[in-house]
Amino acid sequence: MALKDFLREDLGKGDITSKALLGKEKAEAVIIVKEDCVLAGLEEAQGIFGLLGLKTSTVFVDGQRVREGDRVLRIEGLAKSILAGERVALNFIMRMSGIATKTWDLVQRCRAINPDVVVAATRKTTPGFRYYEKKAVTLGGGYPHRYGLDSEFLIKDNHLEIVGSISEAVRRAKAKGKGKKIEIEVTNEPEALEAAKSGADIIMLDNMTPEVGEGIAKKIRELSDASIEASGGITPDNIEGYARYADTISLGWLTHSYKSMDFSLEII
Repeated sequence: MALKDFLREDLGKGDITSKALLGKEKAEAVIIVKEDCVLAGLEEAQGIFGLLGLKTSTVFVDGQRVREGDRVLRIEGLAKSILAGERVALNFIMRMSGIATKTWDLVQRCRAINPDVVVAATRKTTPGFRYYEKKAVTLGGGYPHRYGLDSEFLIKDNHLEIVGSISEAVRRAKAKGKGKKIEIEVTNEPEALEAAKSGADIIMLDNMTPEVGEGIAKKIRELSDASIEASGGITPDNIEGYARYADTISLGWLTHSYKSMDFSLEII
């Protein structure tokens, strides 16, 4: 969805409260951060206010660490226009900063164990908001992974149920590949070793404990130079166990279980 669509969703036929109470009064407002975090969604907030004919200014940038009390954005213009954009702008900043902050935290923790590990999002995103959630992951130092089904090959269990075997699925994907990498999801050691022998570029070890995954990863690397991704059941509580051996750790938690950061807009 474009920014104008989010704004239209909130405005409907217009802000009846502000229309009743306000005329052409001018105002200034600031958005204030209420807790330390990684800032994200600032660009989108400026876009929202811009659509309403308002002037914005800031000395901050998305991806920057900000502190409680920082005034991250100043807005000037018609008071009723500021109030019309307030909630949508805050929704972007609060949610995207929440994702960016948690991503940054997990990246730091995992790279203290494995400096080369990548922390990635999944497609478990809010419908209509995926682009912004994945952008927030990137601002936090993570990897967005697939934006959609057309991004890259990912052969999953239901594909295998229909095709019949890992080797055949990889063969078909390679025939239509056009240079795109082929990733395959496996759930046990025999599947993982077949995937390694089939020539898959990325092998996703799905829903395995860190201990089981680490043992299988070692055997894969004896057969193949495929990149190894850990996924399924990964949370901030157990992610560090996967950092020992995975090249990539993907977790839907980043975009479906994060906590929004606290920001407010105040007329000054």
